[in-house]
Amino acid sequence: MSPILSIVVGATLLTVITIAYGGTFVLRATTGGYPFNGLQKTFFRAGHAHAGVLVILGIVCALTQASAGVTGGWEWAAVGVLASAILVPAGFFLSVIGRDPQKPGRAMALLWAGVAVLAVSLAVVGASVIAAGVAALS
Repeated sequence: MSPILSIVVGATLLTVITIAYGGTFVLRATTGGYPFNGLQKTFFRAGHAHAGVLVILGIVCALTQASAGVTGGWEWAAVGVLASAILVPAGFFLSVIGRDPQKPGRAMALLWAGVAVLAVSLAVVGASVIAAGVAALS
């Protein structure tokens, strides 16, 4: 793994602390500690869950590429997965900010941007790992 990518993965691991702290917010929000409506509670749960899962997936992608010997800049696709771990939850959280929203707001575009980044990044990660495996057979 490149030194820069090692720094990115290490910093990402530190963000898990904020995700864990965010869990306390979600717990209070969903158990009546804050005056949120059903839509907000559902979106907060989804945002929190996606943050945790996508951070882990991004780290797994980076480690898988490093283990397979992916080089040439292709290993940066794992950073795209990590970027989706910001965009998707941001879409969930920010689209329901406000007093008693009845439907998600414009920030929902962040979620769809994150989904697009995730799909492209996973395709590149998968293809690069396969290519590294094929190259290792030679």
